[in-house]
Amino acid sequence: MFKKLIFSIFLFSTNGFSGVKGNEVSIIPKPNQLELKSGHFKLNANTKILVPSQKDVKELGHLLADYLSPATEFNLNVITENKDIQPNTIRLSIISNPDTLGKEGYILHVTKKSIQLKANHATGLFRGIQTIRQLLPAEVENPSTKNKKWRIPSVEIVDKPRFPWRGMLLDCGRHFMEKDFIKRYIDLLAYHKMNTLHWHLTEDQGWRIEIKKYPKLTEIGAWRTQPDGSKYGGFYTQEDVKEIVAYAQSRHINVIPEIELPGHSVAALAAYPEYSCTGGPFEVTSLWGVHKDVYCAGNDNTFSFLEDVLTEVIDLFPGKYIHIGGDECPKDRWKECEKCQARIEAEGLTDEHELQSYFIKRVEKFLNAKGRQIIGWDEILEGGLAPGATVQSWRGMEGGIEAAKLGHDVIMSPTSHAYFDYDVSTTDLRQVYTFDPIPKELTPEEAKHVLGGECNMWTERAPQELVDSKMFPRLLAMTEVLWSNPDGRDYEEFYDRVEVHFDRLDYLGVTYGSVSRPIFIRPNYDAESNKIMVNIEAGERGLSVRYTTDGSEPESRSKKFKKPIDVKKTTSIKAAAFKNGRKYGETAIQNIDHHLGIGRPISRTNSYASKYAARGEFAPVDGIRGSISFRDGAWQGYQYVDFNGTIDLGSEKELQSIEARFLQDNNSWIFMPQSVAFSLSTDGQYFETIHIDQNDVSPKTTEAVLKDFKTTMNGRRARYVKVHAKNRGVCPDWHPGAGGKSWIFLDEITIN
Repeated sequence: MFKKLIFSIFLFSTNGFSGVKGNEVSIIPKPNQLELKSGHFKLNANTKILVPSQKDVKELGHLLADYLSPATEFNLNVITENKDIQPNTIRLSIISNPDTLGKEGYILHVTKKSIQLKANHATGLFRGIQTIRQLLPAEVENPSTKNKKWRIPSVEIVDKPRFPWRGMLLDCGRHFMEKDFIKRYIDLLAYHKMNTLHWHLTEDQGWRIEIKKYPKLTEIGAWRTQPDGSKYGGFYTQEDVKEIVAYAQSRHINVIPEIELPGHSVAALAAYPEYSCTGGPFEVTSLWGVHKDVYCAGNDNTFSFLEDVLTEVIDLFPGKYIHIGGDECPKDRWKECEKCQARIEAEGLTDEHELQSYFIKRVEKFLNAKGRQIIGWDEILEGGLAPGATVQSWRGMEGGIEAAKLGHDVIMSPTSHAYFDYDVSTTDLRQVYTFDPIPKELTPEEAKHVLGGECNMWTERAPQELVDSKMFPRLLAMTEVLWSNPDGRDYEEFYDRVEVHFDRLDYLGVTYGSVSRPIFIRPNYDAESNKIMVNIEAGERGLSVRYTTDGSEPESRSKKFKKPIDVKKTTSIKAAAFKNGRKYGETAIQNIDHHLGIGRPISRTNSYASKYAARGEFAPVDGIRGSISFRDGAWQGYQYVDFNGTIDLGSEKELQSIEARFLQDNNSWIFMPQSVAFSLSTDGQYFETIHIDQNDVSPKTTEAVLKDFKTTMNGRRARYVKVHAKNRGVCPDWHPGAGGKSWIFLDEITIN
C-alpha cells in the first residue's frame, strides 16, 4: 500500500518546515511506513478538530488543541462530527484493523485539504498525535512563538511499535524527584512514544511512598543524614501518587511501581527493625552499594508487613504488574539467622539461594491472588524462578535468554546499552542505537517472550538537575530501538534526525547532554614494535580536533590532529574539540610515561580478573596512564588476591625510582592496597625488599582517589623488579558489602 520507509531526498520545497531537514521528514522514533506527497496542510485559526462521540477520543481532541494553542494562539474548536473528509479539519477516528495496527498503531493521512488520523484504540490516536506534533515546525513547542506559518507536509504513514514494552526506569530512592518533575518526564516519554514509567520507589537510601498502616516508613525511612550532617529526603503522599498515575493514564503511559525486596531495604528496616534478622537498630544510609541487612525470610511477620504494604500499593497502581526487585540480596544475615535456617529446614530448601526463591514465590502467590503479576531483576532466576514472573535482565542479556527459554516474559535492560547513569564515555548514543532486545540465541518462538526494553536512570550520582543530561539524547536512540523496524537501521541517518530534534528539545526545556564524549584519546602499546601510538577522535560530527604535547591548554590555533602520534618520551597529550572556532566540551588528557619497564616481560603470582584486564598482559608496563574512572580500560583489577608481579628489565639497570599507581573507589568495593612492597634482584632468584610503602588513604573516603606508592634507590643496580600489593581481602565491617571480596586496581608500574 505504501512505500517502505525511506528517509532520503524528496523533491519538494521545505520552506517553513522545521519538521523537515533539508528535504527529509524528521520524526523520532522513525515511522515504519511513510510516503511523502507534494504540498502541505496549512493549520490556521479556522481549522477544526473532528472527533466521534467516544469520550476518550473527545478528550484526545481537546488534548491536541491544548498542545497546539500556546504557540499558534489558535483556539481550535473540537466538534463531534461523523462525516468523512471536510476541508481544513483534523479528524480523529477509531477503526477496526487489529491485525495491522494493534493497540498502539495508527494511520495518518495528511493532504492539502485535511488531516485524517485513524487507529484501533485511543492509545494509537495518542501516538499519532505525537507524530503530528513532530511534523509541525519545532516552534510549536515554544509558547513565545509569534507570527509563524504552521504547515504540515503531506504524508501517508502507517505505523506501530515493534515491542509492547518501551520504558524508562526512574530511581527516586537514591535521590528524591519532585512531583512536577515526574509529570514532566511522563510528557517527554509520551512525546517519544514510550509507554512505561518504571518508578523505583524504595531503596536503602530512602522510602518514598506513603503507606498509611506503617507511617514510620516515611517519618523515618524517607530521610537520611548526609556525610556533612544535613538531612535529605522526601516522599510522595498517596494523593501525590494518585495524581501522577492519573496524569500518566491521560498520556497513555503505564506506571510500574517497584517495591524492593528482600534486599535494598535498609530504609524500611530503619523504620521497622523487627522485620530484619538482627533487630537493628539501623539508620537510613547515605552510602551507595549493596547492604547486608535485608528482610528476614524466616519471620512470618515480615511477610504480613510486606503484604500490607503491597495491598496499599495495589490500590494506588491499577496496572497489571508490580516490580518487586529481587536483586543484589546478600545472604550473610540469613546464614546467621536461626529463623531463616529453620525456614530452610522446614521447607526442604537446599540453601539461601533457594530461600530467596521461596521469598519471591511467596510474595508472587500473594500478588497473583490480588490479580497482579510480578517483575523481578534477573537474580530471581537463582534458586528457582517464580511460576509467572517476568524477568528484567540487567547483568547482560544472559538472564533474559535463560528466562525466555524457560517460557517467561522478559524485559531487556542490560548495563551495556541501557544504563543511562553511565557516562557517555562508556555508553554513547551510537552504542545505545546498536541495541537489539532480541538475542540471536533465541528461536522465533522464544523471542516472543521478549516484551521489549527499558533505559535505566539510577540516581546514585544523578540528582534531579542532572537527569536530563543523562537521559538525553540517548533516550532518542532507545525509543527508536524499541519502536521502529530494525531493517536498514542506519546510525548516520538517525543522527541527522537527532540534530534536527535538538531544536525541539530546546523548546521543551530539556537540558540534554552530549551525544558522545567530545574527544577520545586512544593510546595503544604495540609489543612487537615496542611503540606507543596515540590516536585522537572526535565523538561527534563537525568538530575540529586540536592538541598539544607541551602541557599547555589546546586552543583553536593549536596543532590539528591528522595522524597517530608516535610518543617516544614521557608526554602529557592534551586535546580538545572545537566547533565554529569555540571550544566544545572539556579538555581530554592522556599521560604517557616512558620508563625502563615499558614492554618488559611481567610474571604474576595471581591473575587479574578477565572483566578488568585493561589492555592485557602488558597493561602495568605499557606507559599508558589511567583516569580516575576504573571503567576507562586502563585499570587492571584483582579481586580478593594480592598483586604480586615481577618485571624482567632484560639486563641490569641503574635504578632511581619505582612507582605503582592504585585507585580507590569504595562505592565499587575497590580499596587501596594495605601496603606495597618493592623488591630487587640481579638473578631472579634472590630478592631483597628495599621498601614497604604503607597506605595512608582512609578506606572511608567517599570519592574516587589515586595514590602512587613509591620508593627511591639512588642508582642501585638490578635486573628484576618485584612489586607486591597486599589486598585487604574483604570489605570492612562498616561498608555496605562488609565481608564481601574487595578489589585492588593497578594502573602503571613506572621504573626510572
